[in-house]
Amino acid sequence: MSPFTAIAIYLTLWWTVLFAVLPLGAKSHAEAGIKPPGGGDPASPVNPRLKEKFLLTTVISAVVFVVFFLLLHFEVIPLTPLRRLG
Repeated sequence: MSPFTAIAIYLTLWWTVLFAVLPLGAKSHAEAGIKPPGGGDPASPVNPRLKEKFLLTTVISAVVFVVFFLLLHFEVIPLTPLRRLG
């Protein structure tokens, strides 16, 4: 796997995991019974904790990427059929 392909796969994994992690532990203004500031959306999160979620996303993505890389490296998932398509 080329470095460019590895980076592309990792970034795709990272964004996918981010969208799965974002709603975890989120509490909206409506759920908290708080009026959002400045006429904001009541469904907006009270405390999004984005730094924690970015860190969790990075860790999960790294683990998934390493597993995926090892499966490819040891040919548990062979790429030979895919090479015939290109």
